[in-house]
Amino acid sequence: MKPFLLPALALLGLAHSPALALDGAADDLPQIGSIHNGLSVNRPDTIPDGSWFTSAELGAINTSGNTTGTSISGKIDARHETRDWSREYIVSGFFKEDEITDDDGERYRQRSAERWALSAKAAYKLMNEGSRAFVLGSHVNDKFGAYTRYSSFAVGHGSQLYTTDDKALDVEIGPGYFNGQRETGETESGMTVRGAARFRWQVSPSAAFMQTVSVERGTSNVHSIAESALSTKINDTMQMKAAFSARNDTNVPSDKKNLDTQTSLTLVYSF
Repeated sequence: MKPFLLPALALLGLAHSPALALDGAADDLPQIGSIHNGLSVNRPDTIPDGSWFTSAELGAINTSGNTTGTSISGKIDARHETRDWSREYIVSGFFKEDEITDDDGERYRQRSAERWALSAKAAYKLMNEGSRAFVLGSHVNDKFGAYTRYSSFAVGHGSQLYTTDDKALDVEIGPGYFNGQRETGETESGMTVRGAARFRWQVSPSAAFMQTVSVERGTSNVHSIAESALSTKINDTMQMKAAFSARNDTNVPSDKKNLDTQTSLTLVYSF
């Protein structure tokens, strides 16, 4: 997990949504959220009972000249809050295409990254402040990853271990099940133990930091995801977000690396 923590210190300060501005302290945020995924600071101080809150983010890089290529990343995060339940649905994608010159001098475009992910989470709010019972399901298609397909399901309990006016630490733990397919077509499945943590820090009235980590330990593999992110407010509905994310698998084919990382700068719109 050490590689996950170092890039967090390198991100430059940026700012958040109306969610965290002014007197919206970290502990004022809805207690139920996905800590399996990345930054989710772009929400209001409170989500009215029975209402929806949705954010969409998009980032793109296009290069030309000696190096030609295009990369696009995006995510949609939809939340629904009621008195007893909190539900969250997330869809994200990353695409990268490079222009290659072959030995004959011919130039052509080649796909070098293609990953799609979706998750759904329902959490029941328990009597104790910040305590909840949750059910989480997720699926990832990664054409060039160690696992080309990875699905997981988990249940468990979450609580808020630490909270101040500008900081909060939430943790979750529980059993689960996974099913994955490697590039070779080999499939794996089995029981897992899942643990996750989310740290939120209201750096200033206009800046917010988020660190998330989740680990799924199975019999043959340990699957880890971490993200460090800082966001900056542009106006009441738009923010800029800088993030570093890392995905790690301990058991991968010999021609694959254990660690995949991604650094992004995206524009986030909330509605």
